[in-house]
Amino acid sequence: MVPGQSTEDLGQQSQTMRAREDEESSRASRHRLRKLPARAGCGTFTFLTSAVAAVSGLLMGYELGLISGALLQMSSLLALSCKEQEIVVSSLLFGALFASLTGGFLIDRFGRRLAIIIASSLLVLGSLLLLPYESYGILIVGRIAIGISISLSSIATCVYIAEIAPQHRRGLLVSLNELMIVIGILFAYISNYAFASISYGWKYMFGFVIPLGALQAIAMYFLPPSPRFLVMKNNDEAARKVLERLRETSDATKELTVIKSSLKDEHQYSFLDLFRSKNNMRARMLVGLTLVFFVQTTGQPNILFYASTVLKSVGFQSNEAASLASTGVGVVKVVSTVPATVFVDQVGSKTFLCIGSSVMAVSLVTMGLVNRNIHVNFTIVCRNQSPEDLFLQRTGNLTGVTNGSLRDLFAGTASPERLSFDVQRSPDVARTRELNRTAMAGGKGTAESHMESGEVPIVLKWLSLASLLVYVAAFSIGLGPMSWLVLSEIFPGGIRGRAMALTSSMNWGINLLISLTFLTVTGST
Repeated sequence: MVPGQSTEDLGQQSQTMRAREDEESSRASRHRLRKLPARAGCGTFTFLTSAVAAVSGLLMGYELGLISGALLQMSSLLALSCKEQEIVVSSLLFGALFASLTGGFLIDRFGRRLAIIIASSLLVLGSLLLLPYESYGILIVGRIAIGISISLSSIATCVYIAEIAPQHRRGLLVSLNELMIVIGILFAYISNYAFASISYGWKYMFGFVIPLGALQAIAMYFLPPSPRFLVMKNNDEAARKVLERLRETSDATKELTVIKSSLKDEHQYSFLDLFRSKNNMRARMLVGLTLVFFVQTTGQPNILFYASTVLKSVGFQSNEAASLASTGVGVVKVVSTVPATVFVDQVGSKTFLCIGSSVMAVSLVTMGLVNRNIHVNFTIVCRNQSPEDLFLQRTGNLTGVTNGSLRDLFAGTASPERLSFDVQRSPDVARTRELNRTAMAGGKGTAESHMESGEVPIVLKWLSLASLLVYVAAFSIGLGPMSWLVLSEIFPGGIRGRAMALTSSMNWGINLLISLTFLTVTGST
């Protein structure tokens, strides 16, 4: 009897265990099925949409790096003084600062997708404005328009990609925009070198972005708007259809509910809460502003905008040599940004910030010690050649040409419009041209003046470049990408947009201040 009962009990227990296992297996299957739509959310359409939007990052990086080489040609052609060169560089930043102060309102009012279309169109118009004219005033207006464009697109693109990306791929797709920015900077430096020896090469540099900007504006027209923006405009049905298309699923109700809930949270905060002790918001804001401050004051704007000018001053004498050396800066930025983007989730942003900042400090100290032994003369670099100087430096044009006949040649070819505009220009222009003509009268070009002052020792020249590249690499794995990642993480979702807008405005403002005074400060030392 007992053995029979024991066998029966064991059989019942075995059936119970199998039933539990079957139930757990069924639950696991249902759980996996529920997860599939989310994991499948980053399909081909979502990735292509993000890639088209990230073209804004490519255009932004290109425009930021372009001026480094274009300035060498424009300053000679237009006889720009140091201060005027600084204004040419900073005019883009002035437009960017203005857009950062008003861009948030425009993006919320008209939508992220439409803001990207407007920004791309403005970039095309600003670039077209620069091509037919050789005027300092027109140059400033065109650069301001481009600055407004890249600032507006940078805000709109980050928000648009973050709102169309599934949660488990959001970091990767948003980082795509950062990667496109450094690739754009590399393309700009390559363009600077390719057109350095071509007459009016700076026009080709500015015109290169026109077809790409036009194509992005057209492509964005056919892409869906942000589902979050549609919910903000009480268009829930359209938002659901967009989510279903992006996530490649037939039911996006759950994610739509999450979006509605997050929008309700935004009403818990006001802009002034950023400066109050509520939820430790004041300390978070201080951290954010401090990071942005160090991003700009550690010298990155100087390298980005004046790379060719700086390299020319430490021994890379020709425009081609300086532009080629600065191309190495773009390559290093791309190579360094890729691992930082890939491994940030495993290593952590704080670790990258500490490593990058430490290496930056060492490289800057090294660069300073090296440059103490180099005669760095920014005044000569700013006092760029006039067109007759450039003509003299082309050895093929020197035969049978005297200084007097050359001056007559350029005086005869100057257009009335150019002459009338130059009369209104700063007195610095007259002094610049007088210095150039004085050098020619003595039978010496600018290149010869450099030679007379002594060649920079080749070891010091290349050591200076190496320390610069190490600095750029350290910045690209640390303060460059990680500061903005930290900013996106330390603020609650309900006030993140306003916090990012404030820090972005400070970023452009400090950048503007440094770029507007860099040549003046270095020239006076």
